[in-house]
Amino acid sequence: MLTNWFAFLLHKFLKECAGEPLFMLYCAIKQQMEKGPIDAITGEARYSLSEDKLIRQQIEYKTLILNCVNPDNENSPEIPVKVLNCDTITQVKEKILDAVYKNMPYSQRPRAVDMDLEWRQGRMARVVLQDEDITTKIENDWKRLNTLMHYQVSDRCVVALVPKQTSSYNIPPSASISRTSISRYDSTFRYTGSPDSLRSRAPMITPDLESGVKVWHLVKNHEHGDQKEGDRGSKMVSEIYLTRLLATKGTLQKFVDDLFETLFSTVHRGSALPLAIKYMFDFLDEQADKHGIHDTDVRHTWKSNCLPLRFWVNVIKNPQFVFDIHKSSITDACLSVVAQTFMDSCSTSEHRLGKDSPSNKLLYAKDIPNYKSWVERYYADINRLPAISDQDMNAYLAEQARLHSTEFNMLSALNEIYSYVSKYSEELTSALEQDEQAKKQRLAYKVEQLIGAMSLES
Repeated sequence: MLTNWFAFLLHKFLKECAGEPLFMLYCAIKQQMEKGPIDAITGEARYSLSEDKLIRQQIEYKTLILNCVNPDNENSPEIPVKVLNCDTITQVKEKILDAVYKNMPYSQRPRAVDMDLEWRQGRMARVVLQDEDITTKIENDWKRLNTLMHYQVSDRCVVALVPKQTSSYNIPPSASISRTSISRYDSTFRYTGSPDSLRSRAPMITPDLESGVKVWHLVKNHEHGDQKEGDRGSKMVSEIYLTRLLATKGTLQKFVDDLFETLFSTVHRGSALPLAIKYMFDFLDEQADKHGIHDTDVRHTWKSNCLPLRFWVNVIKNPQFVFDIHKSSITDACLSVVAQTFMDSCSTSEHRLGKDSPSNKLLYAKDIPNYKSWVERYYADINRLPAISDQDMNAYLAEQARLHSTEFNMLSALNEIYSYVSKYSEELTSALEQDEQAKKQRLAYKVEQLIGAMSLES
C-alpha cells in the first residue's frame, strides 16, 4: 500500500525531476555496453559493472559503420549505424532499429524478429542475413550463431530492414560460389533449388538440428576461466578483471552521481520536496517519539526502508516501469549493481571489505561514504522543513485525486480496500480504538458502520 501511495504521489516528481537522470543513466549503460561485444546467448559483455556478466575471454572485434536504407523513404539519405563485426544478425537489427526509431517508444517500433536484414550489393544483388541458415557452422555438437564477420560484411556496406520473408535459404556470400551456382538463386540470392543439393555443399550442416546441438555466440558456456582452479583461481580472475570493471564504472560515474544527488536532495530546480515525503518522514519521527525510540540509526533505517529501499530501488532496477524501453540482461545486471550501491548508501552499518567481498562492493567502496553523507544530509534537511498540517495534506491528496480521476476505476479500488478491511476488521478496529487521533474522529465506530453497511449490500 505504501509503495502504491508513493507511486501516485511521486509521479510528478518522477516526471519533472528524477526521470531525466534515471533515463540518462539507462542510456549511458546501454551505450557503454554496446561499444564492446555482448554474447547473445549468455548475456555477458566486455564492458560491464557486474562481474557475473563479464566476458572472460579475449574477443577480437572491429567497429563497422553500416549505411542503412531509410525504411520510411528509400530515396532519402542512408542512416549510418555503428555495429561490431562480431554482432549476431539479431543484434545488428536491434542496433539499426535503435538508430532509425530513436525518438519512438519501444512498444511502437517494429520488432527485430519481424524484420529481415538485407545486405545490398548493387541494384539487384541482395543477401538476407540471418542468425541461423544453411551456412551456419556446427562443430562437435556446437552450433555458432552467424555474425557480420561470418558473412564477411565490410565497413560502409549498404543494408536494409525489410518485413520478414518466408524463405530460409541463403547463398553464402563468398568468392568461391560459381556463376552457375548463382543461377539456382533468385534475384535476392534466396535458394530456389532442392535443399538436399545445397546441403551436400555444406557437410557441417545436419538435416535437422537435434536437441543435442548446443548454440553459442562468443563464449561457450563451459569456458569460464574462473571456474578452473577453485577459489584461488576465481580470486585471481576477479583481480585481473576488476580493472576493466573499474574503467566501466568510471565512464558511468557521472550518471550514477547525478541520479543519487537528485534523489537525495530537497531542492530540485527551484521546486520543493514532494509533500508526501515530508509528511511520511514526520509521521515516522512521531511514532519513534511516541514509543520512546531515540536511537538515530533506527529512525534512519525506518526512513530508508520506507522510501529509498521500498520505492526508489525498484525504479532504479526497473526503468521499464517508468519509460517505454527495452531492458536487456546486461543492462539489468548493471542496474542491479547501481541499485545495490544505492541500498548500501542508505545503510547505517559499516561494510568491512575483505578478499572475499563481492566485486560490486569493491567497485564502489570509495564512493559509499560520500553517498552515505548525502543520505544523512537529506534526512536532516527534511527534518528541518516546516511540518505539513493534516489540512494541507488532505487538500494535496484531493488535488492528486482530481488530477488522476479519469485514469483509475474508483469503485474497483474501493472494493479492493474493502476486501482488506473486512478480512482484518478485528485487528483494525482494535488498533483504531487505542489510537488517540482515531478516537477523536471516532474512526473505529465509522469502520464498523461501513463494514455493516457493505455486508448488507452484498
